[in-house]
Formats: sequence, structure tokens, C-alpha cells
Amino acid sequence: MATVYVSIGSNINREYHVTESLKALNSRFAPLHISNFYDCEPVGFEGDNFLNLVVGFECDLSIAELAKVLHQIELENDRKRETKEYASRTMDIDILLYGNEVGIIDGVELPRGEITEYAFVLRPLVDVAAQELHPTLDISFQHLWNNFDQLSQKTELIPFEVSFT
Repeated sequence: MATVYVSIGSNINREYHVTESLKALNSRFAPLHISNFYDCEPVGFEGDNFLNLVVGFECDLSIAELAKVLHQIELENDRKRETKEYASRTMDIDILLYGNEVGIIDGVELPRGEITEYAFVLRPLVDVAAQELHPTLDISFQHLWNNFDQLSQKTELIPFEVSFT
């Protein structure tokens, strides 16, 4: 079993799609370790704000199998694959960490480079894995956040609850 962390983001009917995605993940990988929820401005394009979070769980699937499951959850939430990298979306789920795996494995970059680039990824990752070490930098995610230019990208903590009953 590998400890996995995935980022989740939506800026189209975001509360609905985030809730549905969490329910799908919970039905497959419970228990989930869910970060706080953040309202984040889009990066690289103009659009509505995103609802972002990070979820951790134990997984016995291969990286390729996990990527396929996450892609299916995106499709079930009406994800349209745009040619533009930065665009509004109903659902985006990315594997951030898969144990301590490093490299491009089955087409998945591990650890995902966005961890150190974007507040909307790093801030919620700190909520669930503050003292975990970045697999290539060998420093904690809390340390990365403490040294991140937090004023450059807005991440606003917002109240949000999901019930799995």
C-alpha cells in the first residue's frame, strides 16, 4: 500500500463537483484525509475562482490504475479535456505524491511539480501532510509553505462540509 495525495479543483458548479468527487474517492479509498477547502483565484487565465483541496489515502492500485480511476471520476463530473492547459473545469484531480516514488511513471510526474509552484496545491497539502518530506527536496511541506511567497497567490480558507452518509 502506498500513501497517496491528490489535489482536487473545480471552478464550474464547484461545490457540487467537489462533493461528488469526494464521494467517489471515499467509496473506493476510505478513509480519506481531507484538507481544508480553499477559494483560489485562477492562475494563467481569467475565470471564476476555484475550490481547491488535497486528499490523502492509502492505495493498493498501481500508479497507472490510480490515474485511470481518477480520470474516470473527472469524466463522471463532466470534465472536458481542453487543448488549453489553463482553463475553467468542472473537475481536475491530479496525483501529487505516490509514496516516495520519483520520476515520470506511467505518464505521471512524481512528485508533481505544482507542489512547489502553486499555493492552491501546497497550502492544502500542508493541512494533511505538514511534516511529510518532499521526496526530492527532503524538506517538509510545512517548511516549503513557510518559505513560499504567500502574498503572490490568494488562497482563502472557506467553510465547506461533505457528508458521506
